[in-house]
Amino acid sequence: MKTLSARYRTIGAALNRTDWVLPTLARFLFAAVLLIYFLNSGLTKLGEGFAGLWTPSVGAYAQIFPRALEAAGYDTDALSIFHRLVVVAGTWAEFLLPAMIVLGIMTRLAALGMIGFVVVQSVTDLVGHGATDALGEWFDRFPDAAILDQRALWIFLLITLIIKGAGPISFDRALAPSKPTP
Repeated sequence: MKTLSARYRTIGAALNRTDWVLPTLARFLFAAVLLIYFLNSGLTKLGEGFAGLWTPSVGAYAQIFPRALEAAGYDTDALSIFHRLVVVAGTWAEFLLPAMIVLGIMTRLAALGMIGFVVVQSVTDLVGHGATDALGEWFDRFPDAAILDQRALWIFLLITLIIKGAGPISFDRALAPSKPTP
């Protein structure tokens, strides 16, 4: 039993020295699982041509402010500047924040922004779109609820990046000031 315990401690000590694994794997998994999802979602919000970066599509308003757009008779011009700013910022966030995470640029801040984005997205899905059937429950036998289960795992992945940073293969590391040698 002492041999097993000693091996366990030795392996644990070796794993503790692998600080690069968790943030690198978290960024890889973000890219593999969520990058294309967010980029495609952002593309659905762009208006026509280059100006579409500043003039989102009607679908963008329908995704982010479904009730307000309906109340305005689906006329985006009838919505306030607040609605427009939120839609433009949300559209840009769907491109910029995931790219920053994957490239490892200001990763902690980008991950924090993505957590805010996911929370707002979830509230919009529940309140704005009435997707309460996708809410699910924790501590049940079904691990596939689109909101509570999936997005809790997304947020955990992002919290890992906030705590651990981007890891060694990132712009954050490349741009960090080098430590002086003792």
